[in-house]
Amino acid sequence: MGKGGQQPPKQEDFLTSSRPSRCGKPLITAEHATLVAAVLPKEKLPTKKQIRDSIPPECFEHSYVSAFAHVIRDTAVVAMFAFLAASLLRTSNMTVVDVLGWQAYAFFQGATLTGWWVLAHECGHGGFSASQFVNDCVGLVLHSVLLVPYYSWQYSHAKHHAKTNHLMDGETHNPNTQAEIEEAGYVALFHAIGEEGFAGFQLFAHLVVGWPAYLVTNATGARRLYNHKPIEDNTLDHFRPWSKLFPPNWERRIYVGTTCWIACFTSIWAATYKFGIVPVACFYWGPYLWVNFWLVLYTWLQHTSPEVPHFGDDEWTWVRGALCTIDRPYAELFGFFDWVHHHIGSTHVCHHLFSNLPCYHAVEATKHLKAYLKPLGLYNYDHDPVVTSMWKAAKECQYVEGTDGIHFPKAVRDLKKD
Repeated sequence: MGKGGQQPPKQEDFLTSSRPSRCGKPLITAEHATLVAAVLPKEKLPTKKQIRDSIPPECFEHSYVSAFAHVIRDTAVVAMFAFLAASLLRTSNMTVVDVLGWQAYAFFQGATLTGWWVLAHECGHGGFSASQFVNDCVGLVLHSVLLVPYYSWQYSHAKHHAKTNHLMDGETHNPNTQAEIEEAGYVALFHAIGEEGFAGFQLFAHLVVGWPAYLVTNATGARRLYNHKPIEDNTLDHFRPWSKLFPPNWERRIYVGTTCWIACFTSIWAATYKFGIVPVACFYWGPYLWVNFWLVLYTWLQHTSPEVPHFGDDEWTWVRGALCTIDRPYAELFGFFDWVHHHIGSTHVCHHLFSNLPCYHAVEATKHLKAYLKPLGLYNYDHDPVVTSMWKAAKECQYVEGTDGIHFPKAVRDLKKD
């Protein structure tokens, strides 16, 4: 018997319980096709403790040296790109070389600043250091510089982890239902601009306007409030302390986060007044758009695939939701993105199971986690490149049929125009 009196799951429980996937093909377990956690009876899934016991205890230990070494490393890379841009590129009387150079700077600096964003995100989870005070100080500074309201996003993102792939309570990229996309006119839009055009619209909606839309209107957020009450006030935002998104005891923290956000935003406009629109746009706003791209991409792709389901109240469990997470390699540019983003995409399964595990131990922890979950068919890894995965999600994952039971994403192409 395992600790706590529960029999640990056996490999045959996972590999012989499979059934045909929604596309009619046999289920293939780890790293392929439909996720076993989606169709396996809930009682046969391992417990969180059983999964945690597969990871060495030292992987959960915090280190101030390692934590701040990552901050220093990222800051050094950010400074390097800023220095190179300031030394080599002009912000007035620009040539074609300058324009192309600023585009390259925005891309690489945005990727690097996303490393800051990941570390602040770790602070929000308690994975940066053993001190919550240190975590909040570092996270508040890094996120505010990137115009992320630290405390409000900390709360909503914790809800994303607590209710992963829950159709009623899940946060971020909670898919629209068939009724919702028909009411919004998306079916008519699909038939007007075609399948490829609609996929492009999906990419733009997610990766360009998705982040500000989420902060201001809670777009793709939960279908009900934290207290399970229906959403009656549609003005749900991440800035007002009295926003219905948050319980009353979070009001003071939201005040602090929003105040810091306003201070940073004001500083940016002061810099614009002093140095001009073009220099500030080149040095800050270009990379900022790429930071938004990356942070949305991670929360989207790690939980979105035609074979990754979402669950209603009757089928969801915490372990099942967490196990419906996918690791992806992000191996482009010789692994630069995975390195500078602290492996958040290639160790995301581990992150969702144990969000307070330090990111500087996540690679090692994932090795042990994979060794435990993969023989059970419960470790999910997609080898596809980022661009391929983005296009697949945009083209094939556009709605679900309802909010009860288990629902796999579907494409609008199969719906008829009214």
